[in-house]
Amino acid sequence: MGRPPRPLISRDRAARAALSVIDQQGLESLSLELVARKLGVKAPSLYYHFSDKAELLGEVARLLLLDVEVSDNDRAPWEDRVVNLCVATRRSILRHPNAAILLLQFFPRHVLLAAYDRAITSYPLAPADNLVMMEGLEKLTFGAALFEASARARGVEAWPPVDKTKLPALAEALRSNKRNDDDMFVEVIRTFIAGHLRRRPALKRTATRKAARTTKPPVRGRALRRAPD
Repeated sequence: MGRPPRPLISRDRAARAALSVIDQQGLESLSLELVARKLGVKAPSLYYHFSDKAELLGEVARLLLLDVEVSDNDRAPWEDRVVNLCVATRRSILRHPNAAILLLQFFPRHVLLAAYDRAITSYPLAPADNLVMMEGLEKLTFGAALFEASARARGVEAWPPVDKTKLPALAEALRSNKRNDDDMFVEVIRTFIAGHLRRRPALKRTATRKAARTTKPPVRGRALRRAPD
């Protein structure tokens, strides 16, 4: 029997079915047969959309980034927008800890390059310094997400037991910490941004003046009165 004239499934549906299999059974258990069975089709139907399993896995990695849920508030300060995007990206990855390791095979900047261009336009410094900012935010976000996802997938605690008699400084730091994992991540991101801006105060002032020139000043005082007829 030949192939049907039209594909029975979409590329997105197939990738989401594969992601579901990975969530439930792990990355090692994924096969085209399992994905096809989940979709109610035969495995050859997947070749309408993917040349091989690797291409399917690349689309699964892309889903982890496409499914990032972040509110697009253009009026929020740029730093808050950046932090919110980092937080949302980390959360999207952690929803699928078994699939997170795919981002080490299919690098986010290769999978969704246009998103990097959109993100960097909101940064306030010179282009080369904005690239440093992006590089740091990328490594902090994906590094944190991949470490935590790996721990969740394998059932490993974030910190091993710490003997306060042998490692008193670390034990005290952990004991005194009041932040949960989400709060700690936000604090790390904001600390990095603040440090990066502090190293470039002149550029920051230039960006601030430029932003002020593009913002209309509020109308107040005598300007509220009507001009005489």
